[in-house]
Formats: sequence, structure tokens, C-alpha cells
Amino acid sequence: MRVPQAGLTPIKRQRASDEVYAALRQAILTHVFRPGERLQIQDISDKLGVSLTPVRQAIQRLSTEGLIEIHPRSGTYVAKLSAEDIEETFDIRCALECLAAEKAAERISPPLLARMKELLESLNQEPAGEAGVRIHEAGNSAFHAILLEAAGNRRLSEMYESLEANIQIARVHVAEGYRGSRFKQERAEHQEIYRALAARDVPRVTAALRQHIQRAKAALIAGLQDSSR
Repeated sequence: MRVPQAGLTPIKRQRASDEVYAALRQAILTHVFRPGERLQIQDISDKLGVSLTPVRQAIQRLSTEGLIEIHPRSGTYVAKLSAEDIEETFDIRCALECLAAEKAAERISPPLLARMKELLESLNQEPAGEAGVRIHEAGNSAFHAILLEAAGNRRLSEMYESLEANIQIARVHVAEGYRGSRFKQERAEHQEIYRALAARDVPRVTAALRQHIQRAKAALIAGLQDSSR
């Protein structure tokens, strides 16, 4: 008897490729499925309560995003990133966020600044355990998303959203990214980004973002290399 894969709940609608896509994407980004894990398509179909067709359609979409790798005659796997993948992803992220920050520094509203300050306060607490790390990651993503929202550029936001999945899957590889000195450094960088935005200082906010993103990139690459030894 086949045992369905855990961590997924049934989807009730019949033609549900969008819902299947969202469920699988969330499962990957929240560690239900780990990097390099083989996905059992029939088991996923059984667990979600849908036919194989929407599961295959969702897997194709996730493959296009780079979250899933399809190997003919071998199987379907959650993507594993290399140091080069992380470097390329974070270089693109840096370019997009710095462009957003230039616009955001001119346009950010008091309510968005207040929301960023609230997130900053929650990010000042060092996360405990895997659940705490997941909460911290969500707050971190929300903090940076405010830059895109404040910039008010729809196409820029769409490009960043597609990249965000790759940023999160990179973090999946390195669970210790929010510990000790790294956490303290991240906290100081977030504070500087907020202060520069509040001052509407474009050169200062872009410099702070660039330093933050390049440091995060180096930490993830170092962590990935350590975990592979």
C-alpha cells in the first residue's frame, strides 16, 4: 500500500493546477521537501486529492522557477543550489533591490515606514529553533518587500517575486544563517537600511542594501560549502 507524502493537505477543487503549484511551492520553501529530495508524483496526487495532470503541470511551473529539477528516466527532485547559483541570484537581487530603494527613498509613505519599523522590532529578536527561523525568514522577506511596494514599479515587483523563490531556496540550504554574530550583523544592517530610508537618503540606503545583500550572499555560500564537507 502506497503511503502519501506527509505535510500536504487535500485540495478539493477538480482543476486545481494553481492550488497544487502553491501547495508544492510552499512545501519546498518551508522544508517539508528538502533540497535534493525525490518527489513521488503519485503520492503527492493521492495526498492532495487531485489527478496526476495538475501535479505534473505544477511541477513544470516549479521547474521553470528553478525550484524543481526534472531528470528524464531518473525522477523529479527538489533543486539543489551551487555556490555559483547563489552568487548569480544574489547579484541580481542586489541590482533589483537597489533600484527599488532609489524609488522608495523618494516615495515611501509614513504608513509603510511605520510597518517597516514594526518588522524591524520583531527581527531584533534572535530566532530559536526551526520554527523561529521560519518566522524570522517571513519577517525578513516582508521587510525587504516594503522596498518593492514603496517603489511602486509593478514590473520590478514581478521580477523580484520570481527571484524571491530562489532566494528562499538558497536559505533552505543553510539553516544556521541567523545565529550569533551573523544575526547581530544582520540586525545592524536592517537598522541602517531603515534609518537611511527614513532620512530619504538615496546613496546611503543603496550602500546599506548593497553591503547587506553581499554579506548575506557570502554567508550563504560559506554555509553551503561547510555543509557539503
